[in-house]
Amino acid sequence: MKFAAIADVHGNRPALEAVLADIAALGIDETVNLGDHVSGPLEAARTADLLIQRGFPSIRGDQDRILLEIRQAGVSARSDFRQLEPRHFDWMASMPSTLMYRERVFLCHGSPKDDAAFWLDHIADDGSVRPAGIAAIEAGAAGIDAGLILCAHTHIPRVVRLRDGRMVVNPGSVGLPGYDGKVPVPYVVEVGTPHASYAILEQVRGGWSAMIRYVPYDTATMAALAQAKGMLTWASAIATGWVEREGT
Repeated sequence: MKFAAIADVHGNRPALEAVLADIAALGIDETVNLGDHVSGPLEAARTADLLIQRGFPSIRGDQDRILLEIRQAGVSARSDFRQLEPRHFDWMASMPSTLMYRERVFLCHGSPKDDAAFWLDHIADDGSVRPAGIAAIEAGAAGIDAGLILCAHTHIPRVVRLRDGRMVVNPGSVGLPGYDGKVPVPYVVEVGTPHASYAILEQVRGGWSAMIRYVPYDTATMAALAQAKGMLTWASAIATGWVEREGT
């Protein structure tokens, strides 16, 4: 069993196209998608169209959930919301929040019980983002009967082997290698490369192997689009893998 895992495309269609081309070039026929498909200032509708066409086993991320909540509440001035058509919302609404893939792989977005959790990493009191401890990670995996657990949300690629032999993998982000946040304290995530990230998983003798793969693509158009829409952090992250903020 060998397949690819993508996550956190965030409306970056050129990055998605590059990753899908790379997956195809490697002869991998199966791909799963861990959510946060379209949110952000980029190409929400065009990205959704491509993902709908591919029909990957997919789950709903926290930003997908938020877009659906906005739709239920009414209209919004958000760029992504205004791009999307009813069929796009219906597509996201049809997704589960978690999924058992081929009876062997558990898919979630943040953690198995919280789609917005920093699971394999945590935000320290000083705002630094650090790897989480094994005890906290194992607590989040309690009750999950799968040898491989896939998560996303942080955009930070990570492979963790639990002490009972299970493996937890975050494939990183296809479309957004850096961002900032304010909760629980102000923080910044910076992957340090603008390349699109995804994971290749393979069941081998003795367990699972995981490879994080970084794919270059022409970042200029999406960085310029983010810049034009006033999203400086997105523009700098997409262009460089680092976050430039106002006043820095």
